[in-house]
Amino acid sequence: MKNLSLSLLMLTVPLFTATSPSVSAQPLNLSNSSELQQISQGHSVAEAKREIAIELSRQYTQIAPVLQSNINQYSLTMDAEQVFAQSKVDAHTLQQAEVKIRAAKGLSINTKKNKSSSDYRTSDTENSLVQFRLADLSMLEAWQQGESPLFAFEPDGDDKQWVNIEAYDLDGNLHLLDVYQLPQRPVVVIALDKQSVIREGLAVMRKTFAAGTESSTAEPLKSKHRQSKSLSTSSEDQAISTTVLKRISLQDDQEPWISGKAEIYAIVTGVNPSRDEPVLDIIEMPYLDYSDTQYYPNQIMIHWERYRWAAADLVLMEHDDGTNYKELASALLLAAEQILKAIPDPEVQGFAIIATITNGILAAMPDAWFTNDDDYVDVYYTLQEGETYTNHSGAGGNANAHLAPLTIQPR
Repeated sequence: MKNLSLSLLMLTVPLFTATSPSVSAQPLNLSNSSELQQISQGHSVAEAKREIAIELSRQYTQIAPVLQSNINQYSLTMDAEQVFAQSKVDAHTLQQAEVKIRAAKGLSINTKKNKSSSDYRTSDTENSLVQFRLADLSMLEAWQQGESPLFAFEPDGDDKQWVNIEAYDLDGNLHLLDVYQLPQRPVVVIALDKQSVIREGLAVMRKTFAAGTESSTAEPLKSKHRQSKSLSTSSEDQAISTTVLKRISLQDDQEPWISGKAEIYAIVTGVNPSRDEPVLDIIEMPYLDYSDTQYYPNQIMIHWERYRWAAADLVLMEHDDGTNYKELASALLLAAEQILKAIPDPEVQGFAIIATITNGILAAMPDAWFTNDDDYVDVYYTLQEGETYTNHSGAGGNANAHLAPLTIQPR
């Protein structure tokens, strides 16, 4: 939710949250258990962060030396779990909030019981998701010199509808901060490690897409119509045809100071070259942090052997704290499958149906999911194999990119 304008649609998903689940002494995979149902009631990511903010205000005297020795002009963030561990303070609230956040976002929750208490925590094999971030570099000097900070977090919902930002002081008193005006007082933001979240979230989406296509009952393609030249041979020595993103930028737009930098990813949509089923591929774009900035990633975005008619669409999305990746992936796949099944003979319409699938993905979301205006960034319709697109604007006018063909020769 960083300096990215909305042009068309907004996508988020219902949140799952945590209460006080019972815990076994053995590691649990709670993804399909009744315990997860208990965890997922009545909370949101913002509420979990609120619990951490209040706890941080209580523990700040003990935690401050660790924070101030690790946060500096080169790095304004620190892993929350490391802060608590190095400060030797009770991490009970942090660990429970982390499980709630994982449940809310559809991420794995392999938990284990702490031997010394009735608490449970996320597995050592999972990355900590929570960070403490000084809101702005301009606050560093005053904070390092002893000015007490406030502890704040992103609210839930559409940031265009936010009235204020909640923050707590060292006494636990609530302060309401302006959404767009950077506070003069130092603010420590309870934030998510977006790179870790999006990495895990996109892995969940890929797994969901793969499971959906593996279980598909789609008929093999029987049409004699001409297919992409990339499908004409299955030789292992065949060159690989791709499209590379040479340059990209996003438009500027006023956004809340609390949101930090963006985390962008792409969804490539098309049709399987051998079966009448959709293909949805996820592409990470971890470099694309800020709007009004030119990036030159030279990143492969499309492998053309995966798509019929040598055509595909490219949807740009932004990570949002409220996104449940498992729910999102399931909904996108279901929408794409239903649209394709409704077309009697895809070969008659040809690559024109790809835009229909993409529009269906964007438009078929339940109304309750349209709660945050930064998930959807822009869309490129009908990108074709072998074509160069220079200064090419997305349909929403938010993204501008240079895409070019690249053929990778066999060794």
